[in-house]
Amino acid sequence: VESGANVLAVEFERDMIAVLREKFAENENFQLIEQDALKIDFNELTKTKDQRPKTKLIANLPYNISTAILQKLIEQRNCFSEMVLMFQREVVERITAKAGNSERGFLTVLVEAYLETEKLFDVPPTAFRPAPQVWSSVMRLRIKDKTGIENGKLFREIISLGFRQKRKTILNNLKIFSVCNSKKQEMSQILERVEILPDRRAETLSIDEWKRLAQFLTD
Repeated sequence: VESGANVLAVEFERDMIAVLREKFAENENFQLIEQDALKIDFNELTKTKDQRPKTKLIANLPYNISTAILQKLIEQRNCFSEMVLMFQREVVERITAKAGNSERGFLTVLVEAYLETEKLFDVPPTAFRPAPQVWSSVMRLRIKDKTGIENGKLFREIISLGFRQKRKTILNNLKIFSVCNSKKQEMSQILERVEILPDRRAETLSIDEWKRLAQFLTD
């Protein structure tokens, strides 16, 4: 705020709202939105701003809904040039898990598909009052200009099904897709066509393999 930047704050917690109102009451470049972040349309919130491509999101996300908010931000990612977000450290470890890591899941692949990630630093519990039981981590997320994904809805559906039961093979998890979408080919044949072994688990697939599978199903 002191730098002169236009700041639009979103806060839902009553005590924090009171603090922000008091601290920034005289600042014309500060606006407070008293609403649940999960219910906000960020496209609507930023659409009238001339600097929309330069809008940066900086947030300490509520840890109990941080993954839900992140999924929403990915859906509305074109509102921002980049995001700097704080999560529980274990969530960051899941988000950045590489192929073959058991921590890898639906959110990992979704983030990889649309965002460039950079872990900046860890934050100890002693940085907060009252101190939580967990460590936190701050990440920078930049929006990818090109994703190579033609059908975002189908891509999400595929990775969601792929990880629905992590101990099962990718073939077992994706069989239902062929049935629900009336695909002429069996999923085993589809996996063979895109060079993915059917007995692999979803966590072992790279982002390129997920994209290749989704593209084949889109064509």
